Amino acid sequence: MREIEIHDYARQLLEAHGEKAIAEAARNAVDLEARGEVELARTWRHVEDAMKIMRGPHQS
Repeated sequence: MREIEIHDYARQLLEAHGEKAIAEAARNAVDLEARGEVELARTWRHVEDAMKIMRGPHQS
C-alpha cells in the first residue's frame, strides 16, 4: 500500500470509528503477526502509526 493510501485509509477509519480505530488497527496487526502474515501486519502497524499522528499528542 502506498503512503497516500495508508493515510487516506487511516483518516477514514478515524472518522468512522474515532479513537477505537487505533486499538482495532493494533489488534489486527497482532492477529496477523500471530498467523505469520508479517507484511499485512506491517501495513496495519503503519495505519496505526498514521492514526496516532493524526490524533495528535495526548492531553491530560
